[in-house]
Amino acid sequence: MTSNHSTLWRLGRTIFALAITSIIPAIALAQGAPPAQGGPPAGGPPAGGAAAGMAAMKAPFTPFHIIGNIYYVGSTGLSCYLITTPAGNILLDTGYPDMASQIEGNIKTLGFKLEDTKILINSHAHIDHGGGMGELKTATGGQLIAMAEDAPYFESGGHNDVLFGDRNLFPPVHVDRVIHDGDTVTLGGTTLTAHLTPGHTPGNTTWTMVAQDKGKSYNVVFFGIVTPFPNTNLAGTPAYPNMGADWAKTMKVLPTLPCDVFLGSNAAFYDMAKKHDALMQSADPNPFIDPAGCKAFVDRGEATYQKLLTNPPPAGGPGMGGPPAGGAPGAGGPPPTR
Repeated sequence: MTSNHSTLWRLGRTIFALAITSIIPAIALAQGAPPAQGGPPAGGPPAGGAAAGMAAMKAPFTPFHIIGNIYYVGSTGLSCYLITTPAGNILLDTGYPDMASQIEGNIKTLGFKLEDTKILINSHAHIDHGGGMGELKTATGGQLIAMAEDAPYFESGGHNDVLFGDRNLFPPVHVDRVIHDGDTVTLGGTTLTAHLTPGHTPGNTTWTMVAQDKGKSYNVVFFGIVTPFPNTNLAGTPAYPNMGADWAKTMKVLPTLPCDVFLGSNAAFYDMAKKHDALMQSADPNPFIDPAGCKAFVDRGEATYQKLLTNPPPAGGPGMGGPPAGGAPGAGGPPPTR
């Protein structure tokens, strides 16, 4: 493992642990918190540690082949994937709006043409995972497909988001095809299935597919954000009254998904940098084949959820799945993991 990647891996492990267990969820640093004392005004730039955390998440990462027809084209912290087929390619997630050129460059570095990207899909409609959809759609000419519950947020550029209101707007983009739980997206012999795993957003989506690699078939899971933050109010909020029911649905769905290859919307979720370095050293079997890691990830999310059921956050708190009071941008802490 290189020194730089070793450092990134250790950082990623810290980020992931804090995202699941800390009192101040790292989500605040990238998306901005609901208004709290000491935070910048709505729409203002992130301050102090928040800006550093955001930069760390956006830092470039060399694109690489993961397994089968799946390639990594994201940043150090925010995962984006190119799924290639004989009929064109599928792009899953885009990162922040200002990451679009980075993602485009990564696709080209791997030897693929932007215009061969025929379909764009997403994990959820937040600025750090889908903010670049407008630019990438224009650059590729591809069609955007989104879950019905999140499609309005892409169309409005994040307006009236159930967690963040108008604090994290991004360029609006037209959704060409609206899908529902269990629908499929097929191109060139590859089929992805969309599983509605709501809670983080109403349309948060976990995608599955089967990859062929070295004569074997592997069940691949691309998790969205599927763990509630420690201060999530499962009783719901005025903006998201069905939050509790949505998280309950997600917890039921996750254990049913066959998982050999464990991927996700954030690199730290699945130790991307560590597995990348092992892969570059010709590790056999492929380190991204990790059913045990997948199960552990799901189990940790379930444990967090059960703790929220038995020990809900204090009444009158933010209750939005974002940071508690005092966790505004600039409060310092690890880079964001959402």
